[in-house]
Amino acid sequence: MATAENVAAPPPDSAAPVSATNARLQQILDNIKALSQQQKLAAAAALALAIALVVGALMWNRAPEYAVLFSNLEERDGGQIINNLQAQNVPYRMSPDGRAILVPKERVHDVRLRLAAEGLPKGGLVGFELMDTQKLGVSQFNEQVNYQRALEGELSRTIQSIGSLVSARVHLAMPKQTAFLRDDQRPTASVMVHLRPGRFLDANQIAGIVHLVSSSVPRMIESGVSIVNQEGELLTTQSDPLRRSNLDPTQLQYVDEIEAGLIRRIETILTPMFGKGNFRAQVAADVDFNIVEQTAETYKPNPSPDQAIRSQQTVEQQTRDTGPQGVPGALTNQPPVPATAPITVPPVDGQGANGQVPLNTNRSAVLNYELDRTIQHVKQSIGQLKRLSVAVVVNHRSTTLPNGEVQTLPLSDDEIARISNLVREAVGYSANRGDTINVASSPFAAPETAPDLPLWKDPEMVELGKEGLGYLGVLAAFLFAYFAIIRPLLRTVAPPPPKEEEQDESAEMLAEGEEGDEDAEVTLSEAAQGDTYEARVQRARELAAADPKLVAGLIKEWMGVTEEARK
Repeated sequence: MATAENVAAPPPDSAAPVSATNARLQQILDNIKALSQQQKLAAAAALALAIALVVGALMWNRAPEYAVLFSNLEERDGGQIINNLQAQNVPYRMSPDGRAILVPKERVHDVRLRLAAEGLPKGGLVGFELMDTQKLGVSQFNEQVNYQRALEGELSRTIQSIGSLVSARVHLAMPKQTAFLRDDQRPTASVMVHLRPGRFLDANQIAGIVHLVSSSVPRMIESGVSIVNQEGELLTTQSDPLRRSNLDPTQLQYVDEIEAGLIRRIETILTPMFGKGNFRAQVAADVDFNIVEQTAETYKPNPSPDQAIRSQQTVEQQTRDTGPQGVPGALTNQPPVPATAPITVPPVDGQGANGQVPLNTNRSAVLNYELDRTIQHVKQSIGQLKRLSVAVVVNHRSTTLPNGEVQTLPLSDDEIARISNLVREAVGYSANRGDTINVASSPFAAPETAPDLPLWKDPEMVELGKEGLGYLGVLAAFLFAYFAIIRPLLRTVAPPPPKEEEQDESAEMLAEGEEGDEDAEVTLSEAAQGDTYEARVQRARELAAADPKLVAGLIKEWMGVTEEARK
């Protein structure tokens, strides 16, 4: 019987995990040192391959970020740029609207410099660089044409630098110079501008373009410049009869604002009653933009009795009749015989009863009154509302029956009349203007919905599926690298510690072995627990030399070899 005693006190519980971790790390280092040189190189290569596989999967799954290289290019320039990008092996994309070329963001500036060195994009316009390639012996006509092309290109480049424009073209009509003043003609210009969506040129910008073109061409006046947009609308005011008549597009905007304001009033008053989307309202406003100036001068027909007298003139004249005169006996000098009444018996001569010559009296008067005159000058403002036409349609009311069925019913006449009165007050109805209001009740049609696409055709789902496949590829690469490379290396270098159940089984087997051998009794003394590793090995050797049978039975128990197993 061999006895080993160990009386050393057990370490504290807190120090046990620390010592176990240190032992684990020491075991890993020992296993790494125990590897051969070839095994170490193979492990390093496998680990590098795993890292490269994971990083490559991540980089492959990450889509490059694209930025705009050029936009709003001419078709010829776009084709040349794409051919150049293909020759340089530069990946590119086209924008959804096809108006821009996209390249990886980190290569935008490099590609732009390379294309600029080759003269791209040309912009479809040539300027005074056309004169650099002028050949000797060119005719005067060709020189004039080239000069005109260069001037048009330079003006187009300058004009299209305005922020509201996408492109611009300038056409010059330059007549041939002549020595005869009667046949002298001034040059003219036509400018075609392409505006950006939602942008427009105000009056100052149009005037600036006109002044720019007229100042760049000798002997050209501003009235000889015409500007047209991509819709074919004339923007200059010199030759536009509508603008000469003081018509302005802002008048249409003013009418729209009036109609929109009235519609908002109707919506504000009807939304609490029927809810949003259960009615529609439209207003048509007839606005008078005529400029009327009126001057009137009126007089009263007859003067009133108390009217003031301005001037009065009275003339009175009296004369006496001298009777007949001349040579007696002349028939022409005889006075007329006075008429005698039938009742007059005695004869009456040319004189009166008292023998005097009769008196003739003449009196005239001129009376001037102050005149009542009214002079009125009226200038009516433009934009007066002449007439309103309002139309309102209201959806049928929806009611739920006791059985759960939904039924729609039209509005009653009283409700329509009440709505008409509310709308009439909201828009400022005036019967004198001839305004009209019409309110109707009608069921609204169900909104049209596009047919549902299957999941495999939905663009969003397809894009989501592609993104999910990318992540799955990354995950598969990571799992392959872990289970095929990293995990076997870890098991080789750092094997997992035995589980508690295995330790318990080993202890039970050891206890069974001790109980099965009655001749041997092994106990650890306190001195043995304090020994070093070499001392313990030496004690084990001494124990094996003293009792080989006990050691052989213990080894058999560890190996699981028993008498029953051999039988």
